[in-house]
Amino acid sequence: MIDLASCYQFHYSRIMEDNDAIGTLAALAQPTRLECFRLLVRHEPAGLPAGELARALNVPANTLSTHLTILSHAGLVAGEREGRSIVYRVNLERVRALTLFLLKDCCGGRAELCAPLVAELAPCC
Repeated sequence: MIDLASCYQFHYSRIMEDNDAIGTLAALAQPTRLECFRLLVRHEPAGLPAGELARALNVPANTLSTHLTILSHAGLVAGEREGRSIVYRVNLERVRALTLFLLKDCCGGRAELCAPLVAELAPCC
């Protein structure tokens, strides 16, 4: 079981601010970007090359490039050159920070009220 109290004990520099969270959520507030992000999450840790992403999402490469740039600027994904391809992966630390930001005041600090949420998240990890 995940101990919520220990989740909150992380270095200040890793704490997400309101405007930072808003920008991150805004990057996901578009159907193609959200679908791209979720597809990349499913392919962690290997990631996916940009061409495969474009084919899987059925979007033109230049359109996908724009979406990936927005997700990259939000810190949600990162591309790494591997040979002739750029492979994109999700920045799981950023997802962790956003999740903690959204849940940091969960249930007024009463961990037992958040236990069902934590239990539901635990199997996916």
